[in-house]
Amino acid sequence: MGEKYYVEMKNVTKSFGGVHALKNVNFRIAAGKVNVLIGENGAGKSTLMKILAGAYREDSGQILIDGKEVQISSSQDALEKGIVMVYQELNLVPGMTVMDNMYLGVERSRKGFLSKKEARLATQELLDMYNMGICAENLIEELNVGKQQMIEIIKAVSKDAKVIIMDEPTSSLSQKECEELFDMINTLTQDGVAIVYISHRMEEIFRIGDYITVMRDGEYIGDWKVKDIDQNFLVQQMVGREISQMFPKEIVPIGDTILKVDNITKEGLFKNVSFELRRGEILGMAGLIGAGRTEVALSIFGRYKLDSGDIYLDGTKVLIENPQRAIAQRIAYVPEDRKGKGLDLNSRIRDNISISNMDRIGQGGIVNTDRENKLVEEMIEILRIKTPSPMQLAGNLSGGNQQKVVLAKWISRDIDVLILDEPTRGVDVGAKEEIHKLIVELARKGIGIIMISSELPEVLGMSDRILVMHEGRVTGILEAKEATQEAVMERATAVNK
Repeated sequence: MGEKYYVEMKNVTKSFGGVHALKNVNFRIAAGKVNVLIGENGAGKSTLMKILAGAYREDSGQILIDGKEVQISSSQDALEKGIVMVYQELNLVPGMTVMDNMYLGVERSRKGFLSKKEARLATQELLDMYNMGICAENLIEELNVGKQQMIEIIKAVSKDAKVIIMDEPTSSLSQKECEELFDMINTLTQDGVAIVYISHRMEEIFRIGDYITVMRDGEYIGDWKVKDIDQNFLVQQMVGREISQMFPKEIVPIGDTILKVDNITKEGLFKNVSFELRRGEILGMAGLIGAGRTEVALSIFGRYKLDSGDIYLDGTKVLIENPQRAIAQRIAYVPEDRKGKGLDLNSRIRDNISISNMDRIGQGGIVNTDRENKLVEEMIEILRIKTPSPMQLAGNLSGGNQQKVVLAKWISRDIDVLILDEPTRGVDVGAKEEIHKLIVELARKGIGIIMISSELPEVLGMSDRILVMHEGRVTGILEAKEATQEAVMERATAVNK
């Protein structure tokens, strides 16, 4: 490709417990470019990058830096070679200041120790350079996720990183924060820093990527200049087949109103929100981060006590005081944060599914093992959860399969209303297609579905109607046939208010 490669990984192989995670994988990182690494969850991307970042050691293969073969034995060793990985789960201490996080573990200056004044000045200089608009002495816990993400990247810059690995960096960012991140990436590449960018978001890849490497099932598939390929080609390389329909929305019979939300208000979160949800309907909820969509959903699920307004189910006014009451009213909620709130990562798949179905598989506090096994096996088959056994820990599954387990907890119950908060966030294209098909199938069964998504193509492609929010208020409800990206964004930003 005529580029200078700062890093070349050749024929890298890694096994865990006799199972190949990587097999003869090649990956090249061009200096001053955005090098995209893509593949379905479980393809081996993170394993490969953890080897480069020093968290794992390869079983065989070569790593070359500036053309010379090296061994990377630890994260500190990787750092000394100019390689830093910014993980999806941020590695910051919330109760400490930006400055203290920036220099955590660093005790060096001209005099042998890092003075507080030097640290503050150096930190503020970096923050100002990237237009962060915050102070070095702000506490991390005072910052939103977007700012915290950028602090992690600035930490890497402060350590003279030549390669910064970003794992799903925009998964929790607003559109504005994404734009700020892209500006930062542009500045870094202009300064010669190589970016390794791992993401499932196609629009980002084709916007900022220079080169792209595809992995599948732990193997290297190929690499291309981003400008030389299109999305259909890329998806086919990732999954090994064509995705016939990313949004397999079908027209299903729409029934009577199952849920009516009438002028509900929770001070400081949302105000006078009203809408109806019908059986078999997929009601998309769109809006920028902070618009109040999740808060409305959590109120319907009993997480917040309303200050005013009413909720009706099948025409009857109900008081949903807590999530247990919501579940009793046949309302289910799949949270945005599947790892933190949707799953027990240290428990088995079987236990995660069973816990929401104790009334069906147990009696008098005693679990009927035969019923439990039958239920769990049925869910694994229906949702095509890729696992060697129901005894597999949830934390060992790929993101897409973790999301399927969360869905299994609820669709195994008899429910009338299903609230899905960012159902395909951080999920690869193959798993997205499967989850979208499942959503359509649930709608066909007469379940009313509220789908919150920050991905406009998903909202437009899957919804019967789209409810748009801005700063805690409903700014419009659009029929699918009249909805466009422009129409939704106009209401999400309330440009004409």
